Order: sequence, then C-alpha cells, then structure tokens
Amino acid sequence: MLGFRYAKASPTTYLIQYRNGVPVREGAGFAFFYFAPNASLVSIPLESVDAPFMFREVSADFQEVTVQGQVTYRVADPKLLASLMDFTLTADGAGYVSEDPAKLPQRVVNAVQVRLRAALQGRELADLLRDSARLVGAVRDGLRAPDGLPALGLELVSFAILAIKPTPETARALEATVRERILEAADDALYRRRNAAIEQERAIKENELRTEIAVETKKREIRETQMDAERAVLAKRLQIQAQDLQGRIAQERETETLTELRSANARREADARAYGLAALVNTISGVDPRVLQALSLGSADPGTVIAAAFQDLAQNAGHIGELNISPDLLRQLTRPTNAIAKG
Repeated sequence: MLGFRYAKASPTTYLIQYRNGVPVREGAGFAFFYFAPNASLVSIPLESVDAPFMFREVSADFQEVTVQGQVTYRVADPKLLASLMDFTLTADGAGYVSEDPAKLPQRVVNAVQVRLRAALQGRELADLLRDSARLVGAVRDGLRAPDGLPALGLELVSFAILAIKPTPETARALEATVRERILEAADDALYRRRNAAIEQERAIKENELRTEIAVETKKREIRETQMDAERAVLAKRLQIQAQDLQGRIAQERETETLTELRSANARREADARAYGLAALVNTISGVDPRVLQALSLGSADPGTVIAAAFQDLAQNAGHIGELNISPDLLRQLTRPTNAIAKG
C-alpha cells in the first residue's frame, strides 16, 4: 500500500523508528504505521535472557577445573545497546539484518569468562571446591561494575555457579586426601575418646581411693575413740582397783592392829591365867594329893567317882584277892554319863 506498513511491538520489546538516520519514535509496546522507503526500525528485546556457560580454567595452584553455571541478564539501556550493536529489522520486519542479536549472549558469556578467570587465578582448587560463594560474589561484582555489563547497556539479573569440577585424577587425589583426613580425624576422635575414658577411669579410681582413705581415716578415728574410751574405762577401773587396794590395805592394817590387840589381850589373859595357875600350884604344892582328889570328887559326876574308885582298886590290886562285879553294876557302868547322872 504505497510503501506504508504497520509495526506493532510487544511490551517487552523496545522499538525505535529512524527516519533519514534520525530517531523519530521510540518506546516499548508501540503500534504505528510508518513509511518504509525512508524509515528503518530497530527492535531490542527487553525480557531477561538465560545464558548457560561451561569453562575450563586453571586455579592458582595450576589445577585444571571445569566451571559450569548460568548468567541471566536484561537490557537496561536500549539506546546504548542499539548504538553498539545492530538490531535493525529487515524490510518485512520478520528478522534482523545482522547477526549481532544472536551474538549478544556470547558476548555476555565472554564477559563472564573474563571475570571468572580473574577470580580463579587468585584462589586454589581446594578453596574453590570448599567455598564457591566467594567466587560467585567476585564474578557478580565484576559484571555489575561500570566496565562490565552496564557498558553494553545490560543489567545483571542473576549469576549462579552450578558446579566446579576438577579433573578425574585430581578428584580422586582430593578424595584420597579427604578420606585420609577423615580417617585421621576418626582416629583422633577414637584416641580422644580413649583418653577421656582413661581419664574418667582414673578419676573414678582416685575417687574410690579417696573414699577408701576417708573410710580408713574414719575407722582409725573410731578405733582411736574406742581406745580412748577403753583407756578411760581402764584408768577408771585401775583407779577403782587402787581405791579398793587402798581400802584393803587400810582394812589389813586395821586387821593387823586388831590382831595385835587380840594377841596382846590373849597374851595378857594367858599371863593372867598362868599367874593364877602358878599361884594355885604354889598354894596346893604342899597338900596331899589324896586330899586334893577327895576335894575334887566332891563336885564330880558319878562316873568320875566310879572311875576314881576303880583307880583305887587298881592301885591296891595286890591286896585284893577276888573282885566280883554284878551285872547291874556293869550295866550301870556302861551307860552314858548323863544316864548315870540321871540314875
């Protein structure tokens, strides 16, 4: 229709209309008619784009490592990007006149590789495998720097590292090293547990020994207390025995004094009787024995009198021819003295 065409852009597409090399209309989501012979359209997509990447780089300790991840970006300054790359549409509006739009993700990936290589050269492999968050932060900061994606009119939406893998030989070596470290840590833990068990057992034995010492000390105190009590009882018993002995000594002394007094009294009584007997003997020493016998018979019992009579008979046996004793007299003589006296 006489060179007029209709252009319609989606809300995620920034459209710029140039007429004779001068931008006359631009914006997102435009819909308008334009005269094709003297106009050109530049279409820049504004939606976010995911660009996966996988690089083989070398770490600071000269170990080859494979880094796999994804960067997501979007156009922040369409006019700047349009001035750097060709996003001009074909005359029918079905495609681009150049391959620059298809090269944009690779250019972003190249920028990522540059920042990633700079970050990898300052870190060793073990550090990269252990802490990839620092690497992500360093690359993200580099891409957001003024000389990064903003220099292309782009904005970083997100950046993520999905995997960092060393070579298979290095991985096996690291696994062996880590395995040995884990085994060593396990041995150290076992050693510490054994030491702890030994320390606990020693503490238990020390507690048992202290308990036994305390028990023996208490037993010794009990024995000493018992010995003190026994000593006190023995001392009391010895004191009682000493007092008893003193009492016995005093009693024996009193008995000795009493015995001496009794002996003296008995001696005096014997002396008195001896003196009286001597006086009696002196008195009767000149008297005829027969007179004395007769005097004694006066108060004697019948048996004594009969005995004295037989004594006289015996003394005069030479003058007696025959002596007859009747049975009554003999029976009377054999009776007890009391019975004779009663008869």
